[in-house]
Amino acid sequence: MSVTSIGLAAALPEAAAEIERTLDTLLPPVEGPEARLYEAMRYAAMGGGKRMRGFLVLEGARQFGVARAAALRVAAAIEMLHAYSLVHDDLPAMDDDDLRRGKPTVHKAFDEATSILAGDALQTQAFQVLAEEDTHSDSAVRVELVRCLAKAAGARGMCGGQMLDMLAEEAGEALDEPAIGRLQLLKTGRLIEFSAEAGAILGKAPSAQRHALAAYGRDVGAAFQIADDILDATATPEETGKATGKDQGAGKATLVGLLGLERARIQAERLAAQARDHLDSFGERAELLRELAAYTVQRKS
Repeated sequence: MSVTSIGLAAALPEAAAEIERTLDTLLPPVEGPEARLYEAMRYAAMGGGKRMRGFLVLEGARQFGVARAAALRVAAAIEMLHAYSLVHDDLPAMDDDDLRRGKPTVHKAFDEATSILAGDALQTQAFQVLAEEDTHSDSAVRVELVRCLAKAAGARGMCGGQMLDMLAEEAGEALDEPAIGRLQLLKTGRLIEFSAEAGAILGKAPSAQRHALAAYGRDVGAAFQIADDILDATATPEETGKATGKDQGAGKATLVGLLGLERARIQAERLAAQARDHLDSFGERAELLRELAAYTVQRKS
């Protein structure tokens, strides 16, 4: 049975389990004075989440016949970096959340200082994994992975988007649709875009196919964020595994708040359809990526 034939409902949890095992290998428990830090890192990075970003890496890499072990290392690295961002976002100085993936956030399970260090260490560990020869024998490929992840996560990516989000909340001023789109592109979209593109980098893909996967990831990332905002407005904490209804209460800038639920849903569905169109050149082997685009806007958690 081919990977595509099993469908997304089976492929997504199977990939998540593979990524979990890879994280367990790359973040082993240790003894000694650093044990508490490693425990917090493992707590943050393991034991939950859909691993959508990691799944994007694996499926992108599969388009070009990349070795599964190499793709799993990159998937795990991106999940480490994503986990670091969640640890820091949950801190009292940021979003001040007590629940993540159905369990206490890291600063609640440990303490604020440990959670800051755990986030820092997860971020640096992600780049270490990408830079190691086991990830790819070609140093140019490893450098490109490091460069692109740094760009996606830095001041003109995820961190910059978080800054824009905080400034908008502090100002209490309504943002227009282009401003919200840019905020969400930086905060969430850049990392998802890189996740989709990473497999093409690993596979030394032609630029047209690399750009197609990046464009797919960009649109999926935008649809994902709108769907997340819809869930925040409509789902329960039990369904999502985290606090809900916080965006409206905090006055956060979202397309749901600007357009309303129905128009926001239509926008998310349009983006998902647009994402699927970017995959035309990949044929049937990209069917799971097409399914993922649809799932992004249909999910309930």
